Amino acid sequence: MKRFLYIAHALGLVTIFWSAILFLPYAFSLYYQDGWDKNFLYAIGITASVGLFLFLVGFPFKRELRLKDGLLLVFSVWLLFPAIGTLPFMLPYHPGEFTLDFTRAYYEVMSGLTTTGSTVIADVTDLPKSINAWRHSLIWVGGMGILVLAVAILPLLGVGGHQVMRGEAAGPMKEEKLTPRIAGTAKALYAIYIGSTLLCVLCYRWAGLSWFDAWCHAGSTMGLGGFSTYTNGYADINKPAVEWVACIFMLFAGINFATHFTAFRTRSLKAYKYCPEALPFLTVVLSSAFLISVYLFLSGYYTSVNNAFRYGFFNTISLATTTGFANADYSLWPIALPIWMLVIGNFSSSAGSTGGGVKMIRMVILFKQIGIELKKLIHPHGVFPLKVKRRLINRSVISAILLFLIVYAGTFMFCAALLLISGLDYDTAVSAALASISNIGPALGEVGPMSNYGVLNDFAIWVCTFAMLIGRLELFTVMIIFAPEFWRK
Repeated sequence: MKRFLYIAHALGLVTIFWSAILFLPYAFSLYYQDGWDKNFLYAIGITASVGLFLFLVGFPFKRELRLKDGLLLVFSVWLLFPAIGTLPFMLPYHPGEFTLDFTRAYYEVMSGLTTTGSTVIADVTDLPKSINAWRHSLIWVGGMGILVLAVAILPLLGVGGHQVMRGEAAGPMKEEKLTPRIAGTAKALYAIYIGSTLLCVLCYRWAGLSWFDAWCHAGSTMGLGGFSTYTNGYADINKPAVEWVACIFMLFAGINFATHFTAFRTRSLKAYKYCPEALPFLTVVLSSAFLISVYLFLSGYYTSVNNAFRYGFFNTISLATTTGFANADYSLWPIALPIWMLVIGNFSSSAGSTGGGVKMIRMVILFKQIGIELKKLIHPHGVFPLKVKRRLINRSVISAILLFLIVYAGTFMFCAALLLISGLDYDTAVSAALASISNIGPALGEVGPMSNYGVLNDFAIWVCTFAMLIGRLELFTVMIIFAPEFWRK
């Protein structure tokens, strides 16, 4: 109990900040006069009150956050905020009949904050403007939270991959403990994130979207989530210029933001060359998009080259970056194509990006280790150090990555088994488990790109909610909370 008191002060502060974010959809509600302003106003009051209570309770126990405190704070935030975020959906002070029960409201908010982007709402086109603004704000704010997670928390766990990321970034990302310099790095990453979001808004507006749709889709794009203001997403928008804007910014957001920071600071593109993930990420995604587009044309699925490349590139980039946008029902394509798109979405995004999955850096190290093991078969007495961009990788990092991948695969299979038990068919259960734990969003079967997760029963929705959370926090951040050693002095 005392450990919770150590973090209550900080948790209260971030909860008060969370209440301030609710002013954005509140302003939209007043501007569009959609009648939901009371819901958001009451939600602001309740959230601010909870934050103030936690702040006052924890103030006497205030101290500099230690490793265990930071981990518990992260876990608490990602459990509490989705619960508070359900208030605008559930409070009764609004016109109309739209409402969500707690299970589906919690899923919707968790999907936004984890930037998964899958939804349980069947028709989002007719949602009040303020509700759509709230949904997309969740993804955008969730993307910022992920950057802080990558900077301040995950490197402390030593679960592999992030040690290399720290080597690519400036200052605090190399540190082994929480220091004041982390705030400076977070601010620099935020500046890039906010600046690129504003540029994305302008590009969407130039491509033909309204200012409201431009903001909403920019938030989803930079957060690599899949929410849209249209029920069928980009298929309803049906504007190639908008789709190519989305492709460019999805690729940008899928690269380590520390690399963007280094490139901006040095005013040189060499940062991307020396990044261990950027080129492999672009190579895997773009080559897959090209080959899928060619296959779609040669197989006769699309008789026009333009259509084959338009739909092939957009949907491949979207799933590979774990965004989850769709401008076509790719579940109807030859089955090997959507399966491959889900597979690369499971690993291609960079660490330090807003994407999900196991991250490209782990796969780079894994494949290099496989190459070394093959060399050892030929030269049993040889010594082959593992290097990434001339940086020697410690054996403990390699072991941690292998452990992470084993646990990741085990968690995926466990979630898939639970979904099968819930009564889903094999295609839906397996693909939904993979899409949830990788934070991709849309899957196949009953939860394909032109469907939604609202068709699932409550048990299946909670399984997917758990998978989204544990996948976004990279497994160990959640699992360590339940370890007996964590609670020992």
